[in-house]
Amino acid sequence: MKILLFGKNGQVGWELQRSLAPLGELVALDADSRELCGDFTDPDGLIRTIRAVAPDVIVNAAAHTAVDKAESEPELVRAINALAPAVLAQEAKRGNAWLIHYSTDYVFDGHGEKPWRETDATAPLNVYGATKLEGEQLIQQVGCKHLIFRTSWVYGAHGGNFAKTMLRLARERDSLTVIDDQIGAPTGADLLADVTAHAIHTAQQRTELSGLYHLVATGETSWHGYASFVIDFARHVGIPLKIAPDAIKAVPTSAFSTPAQRPLNSRLDTTKLQSTFGLTLPVWQNGVARMLTEILDSGK
Repeated sequence: MKILLFGKNGQVGWELQRSLAPLGELVALDADSRELCGDFTDPDGLIRTIRAVAPDVIVNAAAHTAVDKAESEPELVRAINALAPAVLAQEAKRGNAWLIHYSTDYVFDGHGEKPWRETDATAPLNVYGATKLEGEQLIQQVGCKHLIFRTSWVYGAHGGNFAKTMLRLARERDSLTVIDDQIGAPTGADLLADVTAHAIHTAQQRTELSGLYHLVATGETSWHGYASFVIDFARHVGIPLKIAPDAIKAVPTSAFSTPAQRPLNSRLDTTKLQSTFGLTLPVWQNGVARMLTEILDSGK
């Protein structure tokens, strides 16, 4: 099997290089790759690359994910999040390849408290969510074999993330203010990568598995709960912190003014994924603790 991976240096792409390697020959690219094109603003370059590699599986871990910045550059965001994935889908269909693509809970408006199912109505609140939804729809319209994984609150030991920011601030400040009315499940890039590899292996001989799936860790928390878990973990393992245990203040989303509106309910129902692929997804605390152990041990 030959696999072509786009976005190799992002949080998910970094982990995918590890998880996909045992499946076959892996060609991994990023936007600045030279011999082959991984630039999602160059559709003709993407076509040449896919036809040169002739992969059995195309994995797209590239995206414009700067949610607030997206509001001021919608055309660029659409090119990367929607139009480029459509090109990948067209080329996948042409070469009878699978396309693996990642989307987001931001395709929903975040009302209510029930976990979103794949069949629920979409209504994105911002440019990022709207372009990710369009990307999903264009892939589905092309009709190639595909696995689209919607996820949320992604973190990884590689690169920056919310937990690292909270640890830095806890060392520097006496108090913190963190949002407590957005609810979701912190989901590790390593979990996404491992499930992706398993799903590709399973789906290779079963084209009927092509479709859209929700993929997040089990359980739920707020950003405030997430921050508290991170800081408590660091304190428990002996990391010196400036902040007091009771100095993490919970506030509503309205306390912060941001260019992009964010959904309050980021819960995703993973029943379809788990039953289809025979998986049991771990609770979010397990992955965060593992990530924290890695970054604290390495001094990152």
